[in-house]
Amino acid sequence: MNETIITMSELTCPSCGFKKLEEMPTDACQYFYECENCKTLLKPKPGDCCVFCSYGTVKCPPMQLQKSCCAS
Repeated sequence: MNETIITMSELTCPSCGFKKLEEMPTDACQYFYECENCKTLLKPKPGDCCVFCSYGTVKCPPMQLQKSCCAS
């Protein structure tokens, strides 16, 4: 069974609205991300496993595969 994983997600900073397309790690969750524009340190929202699940256009690869994520 060959499952397709989307590895690119556009992150949107909740502080300044800056958007940037980033590649997601496929083997780990990304818990911190610094906004390139305003330097705000993003962390996952309560209940989310990573910054991509909270602020990205695409959920992280483990969530796409409906597997347990790193923070679960």
